[in-house]
Amino acid sequence: MSTGEVDRSTSEEPWPVRVVSQKIGAWIGRLGWVWVDGQVAQISRRPGASTVFLTLRDPSADLSLTVTTNRDVLDVGTPELREGARVVLHAKPEFYAARGTLSLRADEIRQVGLGELLARLEKLKKLLAAEGLFDRARKRRPPFLPNRIGLITGRASAAERDVLTNARRRWPAVEFRTVNVAVQGPSAVPQIIDALKVLDTDPTIDVIIIARGGGSLEDLLPFSDEALCRAVFACRTPVVSAIGHETDAPLLDYVADLRASTPTDAAKRVVPDLTEEVRLIGQARSRLERAVGNLVDREQHRLDALRSRPVLARPQVMIDQRSTELTLLRQRAGRCLHHRLAAADDELRHTLARLRALSPAATLERGYAIVQRADGHVVRAAAEVGKGDPLRVRLADGELAATVDG
Repeated sequence: MSTGEVDRSTSEEPWPVRVVSQKIGAWIGRLGWVWVDGQVAQISRRPGASTVFLTLRDPSADLSLTVTTNRDVLDVGTPELREGARVVLHAKPEFYAARGTLSLRADEIRQVGLGELLARLEKLKKLLAAEGLFDRARKRRPPFLPNRIGLITGRASAAERDVLTNARRRWPAVEFRTVNVAVQGPSAVPQIIDALKVLDTDPTIDVIIIARGGGSLEDLLPFSDEALCRAVFACRTPVVSAIGHETDAPLLDYVADLRASTPTDAAKRVVPDLTEEVRLIGQARSRLERAVGNLVDREQHRLDALRSRPVLARPQVMIDQRSTELTLLRQRAGRCLHHRLAAADDELRHTLARLRALSPAATLERGYAIVQRADGHVVRAAAEVGKGDPLRVRLADGELAATVDG
Protein backbone atom coordinates (compact mmCIF):
# COMPACT_ATOMS: atom_id res chain seq x y z
CA MET A 1 0.00 0.00 0.00
CA SER A 2 1.37 3.41 -0.94
CA THR A 3 1.75 6.13 1.63
CA GLY A 4 -1.02 8.14 0.02
CA GLU A 5 -3.56 5.30 0.07
CA VAL A 6 -5.99 5.24 2.95
CA ASP A 7 -6.27 1.97 4.93
CA ARG A 8 -10.05 1.52 4.83
CA SER A 9 -9.88 -1.69 6.87
CA THR A 10 -9.35 0.39 10.03
CA SER A 11 -11.20 3.53 8.90
CA GLU A 12 -14.85 4.09 9.79
CA GLU A 13 -15.44 5.52 6.31
CA PRO A 14 -17.65 3.03 4.32
CA TRP A 15 -16.34 1.42 1.15
CA PRO A 16 -18.11 1.87 -2.16
CA VAL A 17 -19.58 -1.31 -3.66
CA ARG A 18 -17.20 -0.92 -6.55
CA VAL A 19 -14.18 -1.08 -4.23
CA VAL A 20 -15.52 -4.12 -2.35
CA SER A 21 -16.23 -5.91 -5.62
CA GLN A 22 -12.77 -5.12 -6.94
CA LYS A 23 -11.06 -6.38 -3.79
CA ILE A 24 -13.10 -9.62 -3.84
CA GLY A 25 -12.14 -10.09 -7.47
CA ALA A 26 -8.47 -9.50 -6.61
CA TRP A 27 -8.52 -12.06 -3.82
CA ILE A 28 -10.26 -14.68 -5.97
CA GLY A 29 -7.81 -13.99 -8.79
CA ARG A 30 -4.97 -15.10 -6.50
CA LEU A 31 -6.35 -18.65 -6.34
CA GLY A 32 -5.10 -19.44 -9.79
CA TRP A 33 -6.00 -22.64 -11.58
CA VAL A 34 -7.58 -25.42 -9.48
CA TRP A 35 -9.05 -28.87 -10.02
CA VAL A 36 -12.77 -29.04 -9.18
CA ASP A 37 -14.91 -32.15 -8.67
CA GLY A 38 -18.68 -31.98 -9.15
CA GLN A 39 -21.79 -33.18 -10.92
CA VAL A 40 -23.14 -31.61 -14.09
CA ALA A 41 -26.60 -30.22 -13.37
CA GLN A 42 -27.14 -28.42 -16.68
CA ILE A 43 -25.46 -28.04 -20.09
CA SER A 44 -26.19 -25.09 -22.35
CA ARG A 45 -24.89 -25.25 -25.95
CA ARG A 46 -25.98 -22.35 -28.08
CA PRO A 47 -26.01 -23.01 -31.82
CA GLY A 48 -23.15 -21.25 -33.57
CA ALA A 49 -21.55 -20.14 -30.29
CA SER A 50 -18.07 -21.32 -29.31
CA THR A 51 -18.74 -21.02 -25.59
CA VAL A 52 -20.56 -23.69 -23.62
CA PHE A 53 -22.10 -23.02 -20.21
CA LEU A 54 -22.27 -25.68 -17.55
CA THR A 55 -23.86 -25.69 -14.09
CA LEU A 56 -21.64 -27.70 -11.74
CA ARG A 57 -23.24 -28.86 -8.52
CA ASP A 58 -21.73 -30.21 -5.30
CA PRO A 59 -23.13 -33.75 -4.79
CA SER A 60 -23.25 -33.31 -1.02
CA ALA A 61 -24.52 -29.75 -0.66
CA ASP A 62 -27.08 -27.44 -2.18
CA LEU A 63 -24.41 -25.40 -3.97
CA SER A 64 -23.64 -24.84 -7.63
CA LEU A 65 -21.34 -22.76 -9.81
CA THR A 66 -21.47 -21.70 -13.42
CA VAL A 67 -18.67 -23.02 -15.63
CA THR A 68 -17.73 -21.57 -19.01
CA THR A 69 -15.55 -23.41 -21.47
CA ASN A 70 -14.78 -23.58 -25.14
CA ARG A 71 -16.80 -26.01 -27.26
CA ASP A 72 -13.54 -27.58 -28.45
CA VAL A 73 -12.52 -28.32 -24.82
CA LEU A 74 -15.82 -30.08 -24.25
CA ASP A 75 -15.71 -31.98 -27.54
CA VAL A 76 -12.16 -33.19 -26.96
CA GLY A 77 -12.47 -34.12 -23.27
CA THR A 78 -16.07 -35.31 -22.97
CA PRO A 79 -17.88 -35.31 -26.30
CA GLU A 80 -20.91 -37.21 -24.93
CA LEU A 81 -21.23 -35.36 -21.64
CA ARG A 82 -24.76 -35.46 -20.21
CA GLU A 83 -26.54 -33.93 -17.29
CA GLY A 84 -25.97 -35.87 -14.06
CA ALA A 85 -22.45 -36.99 -15.02
CA ARG A 86 -19.62 -36.74 -12.52
CA VAL A 87 -16.69 -34.67 -13.84
CA VAL A 88 -13.33 -33.28 -12.81
CA LEU A 89 -12.33 -30.03 -14.50
CA HIS A 90 -9.32 -27.76 -14.49
CA ALA A 91 -10.59 -24.22 -14.06
CA LYS A 92 -9.76 -20.75 -12.87
CA PRO A 93 -12.23 -18.95 -10.55
CA GLU A 94 -13.37 -15.61 -11.93
CA PHE A 95 -15.36 -12.93 -10.18
CA TYR A 96 -17.35 -10.51 -12.33
CA ALA A 97 -17.26 -7.31 -10.38
CA ALA A 98 -20.00 -5.66 -12.40
CA ARG A 99 -22.55 -8.37 -11.56
CA GLY A 100 -21.01 -9.63 -8.32
CA THR A 101 -21.06 -13.26 -9.54
CA LEU A 102 -18.52 -16.05 -9.27
CA SER A 103 -17.91 -18.56 -12.05
CA LEU A 104 -15.26 -20.97 -13.29
CA ARG A 105 -13.44 -20.89 -16.62
CA ALA A 106 -12.37 -24.40 -17.57
CA ASP A 107 -9.65 -25.40 -20.02
CA GLU A 108 -9.89 -29.16 -19.40
CA ILE A 109 -12.85 -31.40 -18.51
CA ARG A 110 -12.65 -35.09 -17.66
CA GLN A 111 -15.60 -37.33 -16.98
CA VAL A 112 -14.98 -39.54 -13.98
CA GLY A 113 -14.74 -43.14 -15.17
CA LEU A 114 -16.33 -46.19 -13.58
CA GLY A 115 -13.01 -47.45 -12.25
CA GLU A 116 -12.23 -44.15 -10.56
CA LEU A 117 -15.74 -44.02 -9.06
CA LEU A 118 -15.34 -47.52 -7.64
CA ALA A 119 -11.95 -46.61 -6.19
CA ARG A 120 -13.42 -43.51 -4.53
CA LEU A 121 -16.32 -45.50 -3.15
CA GLU A 122 -13.97 -48.15 -1.78
CA LYS A 123 -11.83 -45.50 -0.10
CA LEU A 124 -14.91 -43.86 1.41
CA LYS A 125 -16.20 -47.26 2.53
CA LYS A 126 -12.99 -47.96 4.44
CA LEU A 127 -13.10 -44.50 6.03
CA LEU A 128 -16.69 -44.90 7.23
CA ALA A 129 -16.03 -48.43 8.47
CA ALA A 130 -13.02 -47.21 10.47
CA GLU A 131 -15.21 -44.56 12.09
CA GLY A 132 -17.74 -47.20 13.18
CA LEU A 133 -20.63 -46.27 10.89
CA PHE A 134 -21.00 -49.92 9.82
CA ASP A 135 -20.82 -51.33 13.36
CA ARG A 136 -23.46 -54.04 13.83
CA ALA A 137 -23.65 -53.37 17.57
CA ARG A 138 -25.29 -49.96 17.01
CA LYS A 139 -27.91 -51.17 14.51
CA ARG A 140 -31.45 -51.05 15.84
CA ARG A 141 -34.20 -53.55 15.14
CA PRO A 142 -37.36 -52.01 13.61
CA PRO A 143 -40.52 -52.49 15.70
CA PHE A 144 -42.62 -55.58 15.02
CA LEU A 145 -45.66 -53.52 14.03
CA PRO A 146 -44.80 -49.86 13.27
CA ASN A 147 -47.37 -47.27 14.21
CA ARG A 148 -46.44 -45.19 11.17
CA ILE A 149 -43.81 -45.65 8.47
CA GLY A 150 -41.83 -42.89 6.82
CA LEU A 151 -41.07 -43.47 3.14
CA ILE A 152 -38.48 -41.52 1.12
CA THR A 153 -38.64 -42.30 -2.59
CA GLY A 154 -39.17 -40.82 -6.04
CA ARG A 155 -42.52 -39.37 -6.99
CA ALA A 156 -44.86 -41.90 -8.66
CA SER A 157 -41.98 -44.38 -8.87
CA ALA A 158 -42.18 -48.15 -9.09
CA ALA A 159 -40.35 -48.33 -5.75
CA GLU A 160 -43.05 -46.26 -4.05
CA ARG A 161 -45.78 -48.41 -5.60
CA ASP A 162 -44.04 -51.64 -4.56
CA VAL A 163 -43.58 -50.56 -0.94
CA LEU A 164 -47.10 -49.20 -0.48
CA THR A 165 -48.86 -52.02 -2.32
CA ASN A 166 -47.03 -54.86 -0.61
CA ALA A 167 -47.18 -53.27 2.83
CA ARG A 168 -50.94 -52.68 2.63
CA ARG A 169 -51.48 -56.13 1.22
CA ARG A 170 -49.71 -57.61 4.22
CA TRP A 171 -51.25 -55.27 6.83
CA PRO A 172 -54.16 -53.18 5.49
CA ALA A 173 -54.20 -50.77 8.45
CA VAL A 174 -50.57 -49.67 8.06
CA GLU A 175 -50.00 -45.90 7.80
CA PHE A 176 -47.36 -44.12 5.71
CA ARG A 177 -45.92 -40.64 5.54
CA THR A 178 -44.34 -40.39 2.12
CA VAL A 179 -41.81 -37.73 1.16
CA ASN A 180 -41.06 -37.62 -2.56
CA VAL A 181 -37.53 -36.58 -3.53
CA ALA A 182 -35.17 -36.78 -6.46
CA VAL A 183 -33.45 -40.17 -6.35
CA GLN A 184 -30.70 -39.36 -8.84
CA GLY A 185 -28.94 -36.31 -10.09
CA PRO A 186 -27.26 -33.43 -8.30
CA SER A 187 -30.28 -32.49 -6.15
CA ALA A 188 -30.90 -36.01 -4.82
CA VAL A 189 -28.61 -35.94 -1.77
CA PRO A 190 -29.80 -32.59 -0.31
CA GLN A 191 -33.44 -33.54 -0.80
CA ILE A 192 -33.01 -36.97 0.80
CA ILE A 193 -31.14 -35.46 3.77
CA ASP A 194 -33.90 -32.86 4.26
CA ALA A 195 -36.55 -35.59 4.09
CA LEU A 196 -34.63 -37.62 6.68
CA LYS A 197 -34.59 -34.65 9.06
CA VAL A 198 -38.33 -34.13 8.65
CA LEU A 199 -39.24 -37.78 9.28
CA ASP A 200 -36.71 -38.27 12.08
CA THR A 201 -38.22 -35.38 14.05
CA ASP A 202 -41.78 -36.72 13.59
CA PRO A 203 -42.65 -38.57 16.84
CA THR A 204 -45.29 -40.69 15.06
CA ILE A 205 -42.72 -42.29 12.73
CA ASP A 206 -41.35 -45.61 14.02
CA VAL A 207 -39.19 -46.57 11.02
CA ILE A 208 -37.95 -44.87 7.84
CA ILE A 209 -37.59 -46.61 4.46
CA ILE A 210 -35.38 -45.14 1.74
CA ALA A 211 -36.39 -46.83 -1.52
CA ARG A 212 -35.31 -46.64 -5.12
CA GLY A 213 -35.48 -48.99 -8.08
CA GLY A 214 -32.51 -50.38 -9.93
CA GLY A 215 -30.10 -48.39 -12.06
CA SER A 216 -26.52 -47.97 -13.13
CA LEU A 217 -23.68 -47.23 -10.75
CA GLU A 218 -23.84 -43.56 -11.68
CA ASP A 219 -27.59 -43.47 -11.02
CA LEU A 220 -27.11 -44.94 -7.55
CA LEU A 221 -24.19 -42.66 -6.59
CA PRO A 222 -26.33 -40.39 -4.35
CA PHE A 223 -26.92 -43.35 -2.03
CA SER A 224 -23.16 -43.73 -1.51
CA ASP A 225 -22.68 -40.07 -0.66
CA GLU A 226 -20.75 -39.41 2.54
CA ALA A 227 -23.11 -36.70 3.77
CA LEU A 228 -26.13 -38.95 3.32
CA CYS A 229 -24.40 -41.84 5.11
CA ARG A 230 -23.57 -39.62 8.08
CA ALA A 231 -27.12 -38.25 8.16
CA VAL A 232 -28.54 -41.79 8.30
CA PHE A 233 -26.05 -42.72 11.03
CA ALA A 234 -27.20 -39.74 13.11
CA CYS A 235 -30.90 -40.63 12.83
CA ARG A 236 -32.68 -41.60 16.05
CA THR A 237 -35.30 -43.55 14.08
CA PRO A 238 -34.35 -46.95 12.57
CA VAL A 239 -33.63 -46.64 8.83
CA VAL A 240 -34.18 -49.34 6.21
CA SER A 241 -32.24 -49.17 2.95
CA ALA A 242 -34.06 -50.56 -0.10
CA ILE A 243 -31.94 -49.41 -3.03
CA GLY A 244 -31.85 -51.14 -6.41
CA HIS A 245 -31.70 -54.90 -6.74
CA GLU A 246 -30.02 -57.69 -4.79
CA THR A 247 -26.67 -57.15 -6.54
CA ASP A 248 -26.60 -53.39 -5.88
CA ALA A 249 -24.74 -52.41 -2.71
CA PRO A 250 -24.49 -48.65 -2.15
CA LEU A 251 -22.81 -47.49 1.04
CA LEU A 252 -26.22 -46.64 2.48
CA ASP A 253 -26.86 -50.40 2.81
CA TYR A 254 -23.95 -50.70 5.25
CA VAL A 255 -24.93 -47.69 7.37
CA ALA A 256 -28.68 -48.37 7.58
CA ASP A 257 -30.07 -50.38 10.48
CA LEU A 258 -31.60 -52.89 8.05
CA ARG A 259 -30.78 -53.67 4.44
CA ALA A 260 -33.54 -54.86 2.11
CA SER A 261 -32.65 -56.35 -1.27
CA THR A 262 -35.55 -54.58 -3.05
CA PRO A 263 -38.36 -52.15 -2.15
CA THR A 264 -40.73 -55.13 -2.08
CA ASP A 265 -38.42 -56.89 0.37
CA ALA A 266 -38.42 -53.75 2.55
CA ALA A 267 -42.22 -53.91 2.84
CA LYS A 268 -41.99 -57.57 3.84
CA ARG A 269 -39.31 -56.89 6.45
CA VAL A 270 -40.97 -53.88 8.06
CA VAL A 271 -44.65 -54.90 8.02
CA PRO A 272 -45.85 -58.30 9.31
CA ASP A 273 -48.21 -60.42 7.19
CA LEU A 274 -51.68 -60.30 8.75
CA THR A 275 -52.70 -63.64 7.23
CA GLU A 276 -49.50 -65.29 8.45
CA GLU A 277 -49.83 -63.77 11.91
CA VAL A 278 -53.45 -64.97 12.18
CA ARG A 279 -52.30 -68.44 11.13
CA LEU A 280 -49.47 -68.40 13.68
CA ILE A 281 -51.86 -67.21 16.39
CA GLY A 282 -54.23 -70.05 15.47
CA GLN A 283 -51.39 -72.56 15.69
CA ALA A 284 -50.28 -71.12 19.01
CA ARG A 285 -53.82 -71.31 20.38
CA SER A 286 -54.10 -74.92 19.22
CA ARG A 287 -50.82 -75.80 20.91
CA LEU A 288 -51.93 -73.98 24.04
CA GLU A 289 -55.28 -75.79 24.09
CA ARG A 290 -53.56 -79.16 23.64
CA ALA A 291 -51.06 -78.35 26.37
CA VAL A 292 -53.82 -77.26 28.78
CA GLY A 293 -55.91 -80.31 27.88
CA ASN A 294 -52.98 -82.65 28.50
CA LEU A 295 -52.24 -80.93 31.79
CA VAL A 296 -55.86 -81.23 32.92
CA ASP A 297 -55.93 -84.93 31.89
CA ARG A 298 -52.75 -85.66 33.84
CA GLU A 299 -54.07 -83.91 36.93
CA GLN A 300 -57.40 -85.75 36.60
CA HIS A 301 -55.55 -89.08 36.44
CA ARG A 302 -53.59 -88.09 39.54
CA LEU A 303 -56.79 -87.16 41.38
CA ASP A 304 -58.44 -90.44 40.35
CA ALA A 305 -55.41 -92.38 41.56
CA LEU A 306 -55.45 -90.54 44.88
CA ARG A 307 -59.18 -91.05 45.33
CA SER A 308 -58.85 -94.76 44.61
CA ARG A 309 -56.49 -95.28 47.54
CA PRO A 310 -58.09 -96.88 50.65
CA VAL A 311 -57.28 -93.91 52.83
CA LEU A 312 -59.53 -91.73 50.66
CA ALA A 313 -61.96 -94.39 49.40
CA ARG A 314 -62.81 -95.51 53.01
CA PRO A 315 -61.37 -92.89 55.37
CA GLN A 316 -63.20 -94.45 58.40
CA VAL A 317 -60.98 -97.53 58.12
CA MET A 318 -58.00 -95.55 59.32
CA ILE A 319 -60.06 -94.13 62.19
CA ASP A 320 -61.21 -97.63 63.17
CA GLN A 321 -57.66 -98.91 63.04
CA ARG A 322 -56.43 -96.07 65.20
CA SER A 323 -59.33 -96.58 67.64
CA THR A 324 -58.50 -100.31 68.01
CA GLU A 325 -54.84 -99.49 68.50
CA LEU A 326 -55.77 -96.86 71.12
CA THR A 327 -57.97 -99.37 73.01
CA LEU A 328 -55.19 -101.93 73.04
CA LEU A 329 -52.69 -99.36 74.22
CA ARG A 330 -55.04 -98.28 77.02
CA GLN A 331 -55.51 -101.91 78.11
CA ARG A 332 -51.78 -102.47 78.09
CA ALA A 333 -51.25 -99.30 80.10
CA GLY A 334 -53.90 -100.41 82.62
CA ARG A 335 -52.33 -103.82 83.08
CA CYS A 336 -48.86 -102.35 83.41
CA LEU A 337 -50.08 -99.84 86.00
CA HIS A 338 -51.93 -102.56 87.96
CA HIS A 339 -48.86 -104.79 88.01
CA ARG A 340 -46.65 -101.93 89.17
CA LEU A 341 -49.11 -100.92 91.92
CA ALA A 342 -49.40 -104.54 93.13
CA ALA A 343 -45.64 -104.90 93.21
CA ALA A 344 -45.28 -101.59 95.05
CA ASP A 345 -47.95 -102.69 97.59
CA ASP A 346 -46.16 -105.96 98.30
CA GLU A 347 -42.86 -104.11 98.67
CA LEU A 348 -44.49 -101.63 101.04
CA ARG A 349 -45.96 -104.43 103.22
CA HIS A 350 -42.60 -106.15 103.42
CA THR A 351 -40.94 -102.89 104.37
CA LEU A 352 -43.54 -102.26 107.09
CA ALA A 353 -43.04 -105.75 108.46
CA ARG A 354 -39.30 -105.19 108.64
CA LEU A 355 -39.83 -101.82 110.28
CA ARG A 356 -42.15 -103.30 112.86
CA ALA A 357 -39.72 -106.10 113.57
CA LEU A 358 -36.93 -103.59 114.16
CA SER A 359 -39.07 -101.04 116.05
CA PRO A 360 -38.47 -100.55 119.86
CA ALA A 361 -42.22 -100.58 120.34
CA ALA A 362 -42.36 -104.14 119.06
CA THR A 363 -39.62 -105.11 121.53
CA LEU A 364 -41.55 -103.49 124.38
CA GLU A 365 -44.63 -105.43 123.39
CA ARG A 366 -42.67 -108.63 123.95
CA GLY A 367 -42.18 -107.68 127.64
CA TYR A 368 -39.07 -105.58 127.54
CA ALA A 369 -38.76 -102.12 129.13
CA ILE A 370 -36.53 -99.08 128.65
CA VAL A 371 -34.92 -97.58 131.75
CA GLN A 372 -33.91 -93.92 131.56
CA ARG A 373 -32.32 -91.60 134.08
CA ALA A 374 -33.88 -88.31 134.98
CA ASP A 375 -31.82 -86.60 132.23
CA GLY A 376 -33.27 -89.03 129.66
CA HIS A 377 -30.13 -91.10 129.28
CA VAL A 378 -30.88 -94.77 128.67
CA VAL A 379 -29.40 -96.98 131.34
CA ARG A 380 -27.52 -99.89 129.90
CA ALA A 381 -25.54 -101.01 132.96
CA ALA A 382 -26.20 -101.04 136.73
CA ALA A 383 -23.05 -99.12 137.34
CA GLU A 384 -24.50 -96.13 135.54
CA VAL A 385 -26.87 -95.37 138.50
CA GLY A 386 -26.50 -95.01 142.17
CA LYS A 387 -28.63 -95.66 145.16
CA GLY A 388 -31.50 -93.31 145.44
CA ASP A 389 -31.34 -92.18 141.72
CA PRO A 390 -34.77 -91.64 140.23
CA LEU A 391 -35.51 -93.69 137.10
CA ARG A 392 -38.21 -93.77 134.45
CA VAL A 393 -39.29 -97.10 133.08
CA ARG A 394 -41.01 -97.12 129.69
CA LEU A 395 -43.26 -100.08 129.01
CA ALA A 396 -45.24 -101.10 125.94
CA ASP A 397 -48.22 -99.40 127.49
CA GLY A 398 -47.32 -96.50 129.73
CA GLU A 399 -44.42 -95.48 132.06
CA LEU A 400 -43.36 -96.14 135.65
CA ALA A 401 -41.32 -94.04 138.10
CA ALA A 402 -38.79 -95.87 140.22
CA THR A 403 -35.96 -95.24 142.62
CA VAL A 404 -32.74 -97.25 142.91
CA ASP A 405 -32.61 -99.04 146.33
CA GLY A 406 -29.32 -100.81 145.95
